[in-house]
Amino acid sequence: MEQLYNSNHEITAKLDKNLKKNEAVVKTLFSKCDDIVEKEFQFLRQNQTIRAYMVYIDGLTDSEMLQDNVIAPLQRKKWEQEENIFQAFFHSEIDVADLKEETSFDKVINYILKGDTALFIDGYAKVIIISSKKLPTRGVEESKAESVMRGPRDSFNESLRTCTALIRRRIKDPKCKIEQEKFGERSRTDYALIYMEDLVQEGLVEEIKAELDSYKTDAIYDSGMLEHFMNRKWYSPFPLIQSTERPDKVASSILEGRVAIVVDNSPEVLLLPATFNTFFQASDDYYNQWSVATFARILRYIASILAIGLPGFYIAITSFHLEMLPTELLLAIAQARSSITFPIVVEVLLMELEFELLREAGIRLPGPMGNTIGIVGGLIVGQAAVEAGLVSTIVVIVVALGALASFTIPNESFASAYRLLKFFLILVSAIWGLYGFVLGMLMIAIHLSGLTSYGVPYMVPAVSTASGRYESVRDFILRLPIYTMKKRPVFTKEGQRNRMRKKI
Repeated sequence: MEQLYNSNHEITAKLDKNLKKNEAVVKTLFSKCDDIVEKEFQFLRQNQTIRAYMVYIDGLTDSEMLQDNVIAPLQRKKWEQEENIFQAFFHSEIDVADLKEETSFDKVINYILKGDTALFIDGYAKVIIISSKKLPTRGVEESKAESVMRGPRDSFNESLRTCTALIRRRIKDPKCKIEQEKFGERSRTDYALIYMEDLVQEGLVEEIKAELDSYKTDAIYDSGMLEHFMNRKWYSPFPLIQSTERPDKVASSILEGRVAIVVDNSPEVLLLPATFNTFFQASDDYYNQWSVATFARILRYIASILAIGLPGFYIAITSFHLEMLPTELLLAIAQARSSITFPIVVEVLLMELEFELLREAGIRLPGPMGNTIGIVGGLIVGQAAVEAGLVSTIVVIVVALGALASFTIPNESFASAYRLLKFFLILVSAIWGLYGFVLGMLMIAIHLSGLTSYGVPYMVPAVSTASGRYESVRDFILRLPIYTMKKRPVFTKEGQRNRMRKKI
């Protein structure tokens, strides 16, 4: 068994004209694989018997199609002595549009494992690959992670070909290229790079390919694992690659010169390069009135500051700088904390821990029960903590407002960075007060300013003087009317920035 593979887990056996030898290799490779279906059949050509051997995987293949479109036509055929059997099979007798001719045993086995059918014919050192996939997958459904009030409701699923079809449906341009590769020596997971040939930055696609080719691993099961291999700043909590389930967002990004990576078995598509601003953009921003979208965008930026800084700021003010508070507010805080024995930082950490536990429990529990535990649990535990004298009512309000603000950020992985850094600001604020809070915010700002995503500054257009910055401001905190966005953003190749002009 081991002699059939090389060090890269590739099959070294060669296809032979003798069908028995090919059959023996297949049986050896798929020994103890009970889902493999092998079918041998014979045809008569005058006085000669033609032998054929078909292999496919039960559960991944449309067996009814094989019976109706492959086996039945071949058995009805009356063969002539001078006919080339392989060419007749390939060009006229098999009623399937998608056929391939393959001479590599390694590729033949890979096709079988993907759900195709291999047809071996005695006397030929090549195989007919019949496209017969019928993969178990869910249909195109509405996105639960990125729901919108207005706009298309479809989302990606775990089928690579369905995902690429949803994108191709929106971009009917032959310049939209889809290059399919594999990653993982054992899983051989298919992934596709999708980009506009005339809009993508020079060398970006080759850079992505080279980076992925530089790694060897057994398997990947989701686009999130592929993202880890491409993350150059592994220590940063902020994602440098955007992920989404929405085909309209992917199509829009591709037309801006970005590259989409679709991974088989994953409903999340990766987009790169990514900037700080792209994580605040929601799909329905571009379907609603510009004034409504601008208000929502401003609200998200304000909410992001509250999500990361509100608990730390409250600790800094109430623990070190009480003189900054109005007298009425100071008295209200003092009255609320009159029966509390813990320091303020312990109060905040207790409530933050409770909200994080409720959030995690809500995700892990089944749908209706998860929603119930999030709402009821927050109310009951928060109220009980206040009545028990563990936390004050003001701390409950501060922590709840910060948690609520984090839910307004459209991207979950980006919101998770705020959840982590919130505890960092709580720590420095508890040690140094307002000075620690300002220092912590400054460290985060400096870190963000030093990040790049495949050559694009992460904070574009806020801190960059790159070409196209002025046009990018039109889709920044303010989302101006679409007819004013005449140029593509900085992701696009130089000389291809114009995307809109008025007809004369």
